[in-house]
Amino acid sequence: MCLAIPARVIELTAGDNALVDLAGVQKEISLALVDDVAVGDYVIVHVGYALNKLDPDEAAKTLALFAELAASERQ
Repeated sequence: MCLAIPARVIELTAGDNALVDLAGVQKEISLALVDDVAVGDYVIVHVGYALNKLDPDEAAKTLALFAELAASERQ
């Protein structure tokens, strides 16, 4: 099973790369597979690559579901 997660672009870096925020963790990823990404956009990330851009509302819903799942596992 593969898991791709939403991340917010916080900085465009050299080449086709960007620094993203993944729930408070910053990671550099490749934007080689996605066009027209800007700071503030959400992208779906899998194994270090942005696969596509994501609507901010959809990103918020997905991140809320991940947070809910994490909270239920702590109980």
